Amino acid sequence: MSTPRASDRPVSLKKEEYQNPPDSRCGSVETCRNVVSPSMGDHEMHGADAPASESECMASVTLKGIKKVYPFSGDDNKKKKKKKDEAPQEGKAQLTITDEGVVAVHDFNLEIKDKEFIVLVGPSGCGKSTTLRMVAGLEEISGGELYIGDRLVNDVAPKDRDIAMVFQNYALYPHMTVYENMAFALKLRKVPKDEIDKKVKQAAEILDITQYLGRKPKALSGGQRQRVAIGRAIVRDPQVFLMDEPLSNLDAKLRNQMRAEIIKLRERIDTTFIYVTHDQTEAMTLGDRIVIMKDGFIQQIGTPQEVFNHPHNLFVAGFIGTPQMNFFDAKLVKEGGKYVVAVGGMKVELSPEKQAALSAKNVQPQDVTLGVRPEHIILSKDGISAKVDVSEMMGSAVHLHSTMADGKDVVIIVQTMDMNGHELSSFSMGSTIHFSFGGNVAHVFSKANGENLEG
Repeated sequence: MSTPRASDRPVSLKKEEYQNPPDSRCGSVETCRNVVSPSMGDHEMHGADAPASESECMASVTLKGIKKVYPFSGDDNKKKKKKKDEAPQEGKAQLTITDEGVVAVHDFNLEIKDKEFIVLVGPSGCGKSTTLRMVAGLEEISGGELYIGDRLVNDVAPKDRDIAMVFQNYALYPHMTVYENMAFALKLRKVPKDEIDKKVKQAAEILDITQYLGRKPKALSGGQRQRVAIGRAIVRDPQVFLMDEPLSNLDAKLRNQMRAEIIKLRERIDTTFIYVTHDQTEAMTLGDRIVIMKDGFIQQIGTPQEVFNHPHNLFVAGFIGTPQMNFFDAKLVKEGGKYVVAVGGMKVELSPEKQAALSAKNVQPQDVTLGVRPEHIILSKDGISAKVDVSEMMGSAVHLHSTMADGKDVVIIVQTMDMNGHELSSFSMGSTIHFSFGGNVAHVFSKANGENLEG
């Protein structure tokens, strides 16, 4: 069953402001379809308007038990049993198939504070964009409650939610100048001309696109077009910004530049952001907190430091961090009342903090999966041996892709220069190395369910 694409739905939401209590009158949100994208033609714009209120509202967003089910059609019902019986395919999203249909998002619970920057991250098909579209009102909520501020908005139209959305596709009108694109929603709301001019020029200054206000989209680069799309959202002054993979169409250099621009933008406009990406680097650099998703389920919610240093399970540990965490088959044993991991003929006593965490949970000796990040491994004269398969020069460091005696792969990051700028040893393909690591950087995961045994 195909899932509705973002590109098939309204993609640009305009401003309105509302006052509590919930039945008070709101302003307007324009809803339109993508107009400029590499793969799409022109589409009609749809919108509605009402007088905007000047009230200030709390921009918290609360999702309580949110669920999304895509019902089966008649043809899908014939294939339902076959889908249920199919074996999982490695690397593909494993969505839940029920009698209701395909469950894309399960029991999603999250409280987003006013002015917080939240990032939803995960592989393709994990439900992150579906969740964002439910917040926007572009997807119907199958179960649970969604609040913006204190207002229940499950049945509130997208135009009445006081949000602005920026998509991967820029949604710019090709026949309009940058100025006209940014001013369009305000003109629909009959905002005074001098106020429109002020808002557009302020947004252009924030995004460093003042010099492009007279140009049309075809004369702009990808990064400049994305700035204009963000500028159209800024002029609406929404309660909540929603961004669905806005940097995916940009090359690596532009993505880095735009990440920095979004960080600056967040500081200057000081509002609530919900940002979707599959790129864990974007998630780590942008988010106050990160929501990591897989197969429609939340895997972990935490700050970048929390999810990096204390992953809840094997999926989070492997997904966050580049290169990804190394995993070893190991045994957790107790020697002299202390927890020790035995791996590759080496024994490592865990740190006092990890000892306390395992003791508090009364963890028993068992076979475990041990996780250690490449940057936390050190080369040593003794320790675990491995053969270098590939030496990947990265400038200040080299990534050694190696194979252990048991056939397991391991990646080790080694600095290429010491503190005095002297070049360190080089490593040739096929050479043998030995490595070790401390008990403070080892993560102990259950073999049974992949959960972090430290809690």
